[in-house]
Amino acid sequence: MSWLARVLLTSQRMGAQSARSLCPRMALRVGQAACNLPRGGWSSPPVSKMATVKHELIKNFTSEEAIHHNKVSIIGTGSVGMACALNILLKGLSDELALVDADEGKLKGETMDLQHGSPFMKMPNIVSSKDYLVTANSDLVIITAGVRQIKGETRLDLVERNVSVFKLMIPSIIQYSPWCKMIIVTNPVDILTYVAWKLSAFPKNRVIGSGCNLDTARFRYFIGQRLGIHSESCHGLVLGEHGDSSVPIWSGVNIAGVPLKDLNPDIGTDKDPEQWENVHKKVVSSGYEMLKMKGYTSWGVSLSVADLTESILKNLRRVHPVSTLSKGLYGINEEIFLSVPCILGENGITDLIKLKLTPEEEARLQKSADTLWEIQKRLKL
Repeated sequence: MSWLARVLLTSQRMGAQSARSLCPRMALRVGQAACNLPRGGWSSPPVSKMATVKHELIKNFTSEEAIHHNKVSIIGTGSVGMACALNILLKGLSDELALVDADEGKLKGETMDLQHGSPFMKMPNIVSSKDYLVTANSDLVIITAGVRQIKGETRLDLVERNVSVFKLMIPSIIQYSPWCKMIIVTNPVDILTYVAWKLSAFPKNRVIGSGCNLDTARFRYFIGQRLGIHSESCHGLVLGEHGDSSVPIWSGVNIAGVPLKDLNPDIGTDKDPEQWENVHKKVVSSGYEMLKMKGYTSWGVSLSVADLTESILKNLRRVHPVSTLSKGLYGINEEIFLSVPCILGENGITDLIKLKLTPEEEARLQKSADTLWEIQKRLKL
């Protein structure tokens, strides 16, 4: 046998002996390691049978903490509250929506109904409870809860009953969300926005009444209908009380920058041959007409509230006629909340627009403030 052949044969024998001596130990180690490996192939805590599918489906890549973006809470799940909820959901404005109502059965039913539609929306988390704890750390709280006016009841009676409701709600809201902004929707909205401001002791920029944002939308709609132009291209404001004494600002109404007052100097007055004042009369009467026909209003006001919500949460700094503390403006001397043009952003009302009114418009605005003060001054908070 050659020298090379002897070397190869010796190497083979030594390799076989080494393998026989090493393999049992190696096999034992490998076997033990195999037994120690989880079925999924990586170390993880024990899971229950209910979590098995999730465990098998998902491999954790990195640990994460919940990142807070924004949260909206709605107090009251009546027709207005739920319409607000739906419009905010459809706009995808928040990461979490919390609902609160004293009627637990209705609350649960409405919540389930919305949750089951979540695959069609961009907001994954909808929660609810009678306990205001569910609203904790809200960026924005929308108040739609309150009592409705009953037959034979005066506005003052209605206000006093809703003040009692607010005395229960507001402390609970600020307990869990001391840095939130509030949008008050419950009527009479201007007076109840004042009540919410007094009870909360919040700075005035964080307590906002939905006010004449809806009146202005109706105003623009009726102008557009009369001219055959989309309401988005019709610019004008309604200020003052959200109600009978609201003030149409005809001096500022324009289409594509063309003031209608330049085309018709008497527009909106008794001397106007075209009787444009009827547009504002329809703004005031339309709410009553809907109440008579369907028993309540919901869609217009909820779209308005979603519009305000978007300006605040997205810091859009858009101008809205909303109810705010107006003492010192336009000759108003009392702590009255009524609608004036405001810039809305992440801090609530960030600025006011210094709108120049005609003497007639300013006088009407002062009269609107007087109307509210006559009721408000009799409140006991």
